[in-house]
Amino acid sequence: MIHPFGRPLYVMLKPAGARCNLRCSYCYYLEKSGFYGQHEQVMSDDLLDTFTRQYIEAQTMPEVLFTWHGGEPLLRPISFYKRALELQRRYAKGRQIDNCLQTNGLLLNNEWCEFLAENRFLVGISIDGPQPIHDTYRRDATGRPTFDRVMQAIRLLQKHGVEWNAMAVVTSISMNHPREFYQFFKSIGCQYLQFTPVVERIQEQDTGQRLVAGSESGGMLTAESVTPEGWGNFLCGVYDEWVQQDVGRVFVQTFDAVLANWVGEQPGVCSLSPMCGHAAVMEWNGDIYSCDHFVFPYHLLGNIHRNTVTELMYGERQQQFASRKLGTLTRQCRECPFLRACYGECPKNRFATDDYGNHGHNYLCEGYRCFFEHVAADMDFMAAELRAGRSPANIMIQ
Repeated sequence: MIHPFGRPLYVMLKPAGARCNLRCSYCYYLEKSGFYGQHEQVMSDDLLDTFTRQYIEAQTMPEVLFTWHGGEPLLRPISFYKRALELQRRYAKGRQIDNCLQTNGLLLNNEWCEFLAENRFLVGISIDGPQPIHDTYRRDATGRPTFDRVMQAIRLLQKHGVEWNAMAVVTSISMNHPREFYQFFKSIGCQYLQFTPVVERIQEQDTGQRLVAGSESGGMLTAESVTPEGWGNFLCGVYDEWVQQDVGRVFVQTFDAVLANWVGEQPGVCSLSPMCGHAAVMEWNGDIYSCDHFVFPYHLLGNIHRNTVTELMYGERQQQFASRKLGTLTRQCRECPFLRACYGECPKNRFATDDYGNHGHNYLCEGYRCFFEHVAADMDFMAAELRAGRSPANIMIQ
């Protein structure tokens, strides 16, 4: 069988749905629990079995990655994940199975860390930078700050040898402190850093209901959202800190992805990829949506109790979703000399107007263009080194 995607597909799992023990003010996912009424919203063992089998069967590559997300996935007990590993072994049929889990860290303890280390989980832990920045928006359900508890979790992961990376959200506050942001992560021993800008809109200030991403117009940007100029300055500031001595030592996902695009390789970040559609999300009841940022009724692909993962992920609706990323680029985007560095970035952010008056332009365009201009000479150099089979880190580090 010939599949339309020449790369692995991913379905991010929500074993506890949107339930979470935090109430981060910028969260776009907590409200999704409202789609499912008063149900307990936890994944059953039967559904876990069905998904595991279908998901492995859907893969065209020998490696299979299970991604556990939320909400907060550690609201499910260790016994649930032990069952998941048993099922993975049952259906693997010689494939290499890996697991990664994103958590806010508040429930991590020695028992959890021993389990994660023993089973070689990659853990993404959410922390937004130094304490004053982190605690502004990341508070628990009672309103208490969480920085100290997250740092305790990181120390536990380090103690038990769990491979981890930091997953930081960039807000209207942190965008103004790129140097402090980056130096903080270096100071806690972070070697793998991912950061994502907040760009969220609400329909009405009084209801707080989030707008669907992409071509929908209107709405009000939330107070936590970055500005295009601020995002560009942040990227440039972090890059200037990183490039001085950390190329090849600290891995910043955004910079790796841009360099991959510079040399014509897959960037590993869906927002900077030429196409969407290879990374979906499954809710606790088996509903699969096109993308984690498009969990709205009109982006529901179906349910794995009625259609298989293969049918849903390679079906016409997901193919159309995937092709819209390039197919809906504005004129300004198509004419941009840096188009192949970002491909118009994430469709969820395309609610601005381009220089020709066309709607559907990326809100963050100005910031990305500023960054690409800032790093172009370095990216050209590093790309040439890679094509020559040399490591740019050997020369870039001073």
